[in-house]
Amino acid sequence: MTDSQNPTENAPALKIHGQYIKDLSFEIPNAPQVFLEAQGEAPEIPIQVDVSAGNVGQNLFEVVLRLRVEARTSGKALFIVELDYAGLFALNLPEDQIAPYLLIECPRLLFPFARAIIADVTRDGGFPPLVLQPLDFVALYRTRLEEQAAAGTA
Repeated sequence: MTDSQNPTENAPALKIHGQYIKDLSFEIPNAPQVFLEAQGEAPEIPIQVDVSAGNVGQNLFEVVLRLRVEARTSGKALFIVELDYAGLFALNLPEDQIAPYLLIECPRLLFPFARAIIADVTRDGGFPPLVLQPLDFVALYRTRLEEQAAAGTA
């Protein structure tokens, strides 16, 4: 078989085999008081984001986008949402390109679906839907590389 007949040569660089909610938690720790006390007050809504990836087979990877949102007013939690949204991705790439694809491109593909889930669950929980702004996965990847470099020198 010559190189031009190699079946992986014509395979797409990235293929999505599926995506799914790996874990979802929504809670209103101070209900029903929050619905009575928080009227008209704009909440603080910090968002924590993490991306992880693991090899689950030959050129097959699970990428998990973790989002944690805790809305607070006057020091009290209105709601807490924790979502692990995952996808299975097949990559046909050179070794040096795999990490950026897994930690930038794959979560970029998962994010719109995770965003919709968070909007739906906050709406279904009795609040206005929380629509997350787009995330810069390139900046998150660079920050991770800088942290790893700093940890390696420390």
